[in-house]
This record gives sequence, C-alpha cells and structure tokens, in this order.
Amino acid sequence: MPSIDIHRPHRLPLPEARAVVEKVAARMHEKFDLEGRWQGDTLHFSRPGLNGQIAVGADAIRVRAELGLLLSPLKGMIEQEIRRRLDEHFA
Repeated sequence: MPSIDIHRPHRLPLPEARAVVEKVAARMHEKFDLEGRWQGDTLHFSRPGLNGQIAVGADAIRVRAELGLLLSPLKGMIEQEIRRRLDEHFA
C-alpha cells in the first residue's frame, strides 16, 4: 500500500499548533471527505481507502497515511495538498 509520511517542524505553542492542524483537517474533510477524531494530541483520520494520523508535538507535526488501491493514483495530489496546507501555517 502506498503511504505518505510528512514531518514539519514548528515553533508554535502546542495549543496553537493543534488549532492549525484542526483547520488543515477541516479543509481536508471538505476536499477529500476525511472524517477525523482526536486522541490526545493526535488527530486520526479516515475514509474508505485511506487511514492516517496527524501527531502534534511540542516542536513538530507528523502526518502519516496509508492509501488503499483505489486511492493510490491520487497519492501525489493528496500529498501535495497536505504539504501545501502545512506550509501555509508551519513554513
């Protein structure tokens, strides 16, 4: 299965970083119909053919996702959108 693994350092206080991830997740929900739930400081998201999480740390954000066969051709687009959104807020 294709996977996405993105690491972004940040300098925001943890609550602010978490709020930014919430905004990114809302946009990803709109664009890709992802459902998400928080477990501690990690946002777990899923939809048919895609499972992953966004871990918010004190100095970094890490996005990991596994794509199923049907979404494999969209890996580049999904990864690009995640990177673009993270860059807007954490670059």
